[in-house]
Amino acid sequence: MEKTARPKKTFAEKVRLEIKNCGALYVMALPVFLFYLLFRYIPMIGTVMAFQKFNIAKGLFGSPWIGFNNFITFFNSYYFARLMRNTVLISLADLLFNFPAPIIFALLLNEVNRKWFKKAVQTISYMPYFVSIVVLCGLVIDFCEAGGVISNIASIFLGDQVNLLSKPEYFRTIFVASNIWQGLGYGSIVYIAALTNVDQELYEAAVIDGAGRWKQTLHVTIPSIVPTIVILLILRMGSILDVGYEKVMLLYNPATYETADVISTFVYRKGFVDYDYGYSTAVGLFNSVINLCLLTLTNLISRKVGEVSLF
Repeated sequence: MEKTARPKKTFAEKVRLEIKNCGALYVMALPVFLFYLLFRYIPMIGTVMAFQKFNIAKGLFGSPWIGFNNFITFFNSYYFARLMRNTVLISLADLLFNFPAPIIFALLLNEVNRKWFKKAVQTISYMPYFVSIVVLCGLVIDFCEAGGVISNIASIFLGDQVNLLSKPEYFRTIFVASNIWQGLGYGSIVYIAALTNVDQELYEAAVIDGAGRWKQTLHVTIPSIVPTIVILLILRMGSILDVGYEKVMLLYNPATYETADVISTFVYRKGFVDYDYGYSTAVGLFNSVINLCLLTLTNLISRKVGEVSLF
């Protein structure tokens, strides 16, 4: 007998069937969708200000167009070289020290057998992340001022007690070190979760082959979490130039602008202090384009070399 061909469903019928079968999931996803729509995509309309001499009285569609003049002005300004140097140096230092720190911390915790000690260390390490950035920076300022804990320790090597945050040469070190302190425990959560999924039979096979704990870490543990490390590295590269302007603004001062001023703080000053919205938008857009290029390049290299990628 010949099979009767079923009539092809229309797009509307497919949508109704999908909503009927997975309606609850779509309702749960709706707040997330609205958040990104309202706070991530709709505000992108404002990027047109980068190509305007924006006047708040005339609005987005009444301000005169000036093409790439804002970008050219930024590239030719005195601040361009300083901002790029500071942003790149702080970002690279943060990537070099802050990215591997949670990995090492997770590997060390994975070797701890006493559960109560492991949980205590995890809890203590998570605390700085949940402290307000204002409170955390206040602690850093108190520790680094003359007579503070860190300043007293540094005086052993420097000879004098000084306010370390007033010295441009120390700002990057203090900033990166505070990032490690703040994000060490919280950043290790993903890696600890990945370590729990490592096949225990691999460890048993390694023990049979005579591998000790160090060999097991090198040849079993680390290779098993490499995909997780690569994915997080790709995501990190996508925001490598987005140095947190909140912490920088709370810690820096005019005396340390030479080493502390970064693109994000410059955008803030131009937009909310000088009210030059078009110029600040152009600088922010330039920063976002560079981040997008780095994300795409890192993802491409990862896909070609290790076959692990975001897209």
